[in-house]
Amino acid sequence: MPFIYKDETYRIIGAAQEVHKELGSGFLEPVYQEALRLELEDRDIPFKQKQELQIRYKERFLEKRYIADFVCFGKIIVELKAVDKLIAVHEAQLLNYLNATSHRIGLLLNFGQASLAIKRLIS
Repeated sequence: MPFIYKDETYRIIGAAQEVHKELGSGFLEPVYQEALRLELEDRDIPFKQKQELQIRYKERFLEKRYIADFVCFGKIIVELKAVDKLIAVHEAQLLNYLNATSHRIGLLLNFGQASLAIKRLIS
């Protein structure tokens, strides 16, 4: 499978790396969310923050919604964490978002480590 949305994901990751370079680790997730919002704006990356995601069930939509930290370019879910280490439940959360929606690519970004941790997940 080709690397879909390669340019878009690189741009998002570049913005996240800039945020981590400026702030380092140690802040709570809302601080990184706000800083990433500013960085995405500065780089003209289209996004929606706190985007509601409809959950599909047997070709119907449920009333319950997921809330993604960001959806960039209208097609890439970006989920932020500020934890010591990413664990399976963090990946499962993003995979659930992808599997329950029409989105195919997700980025899991963890600002809580010495270096920005990045996981690119495909549905």
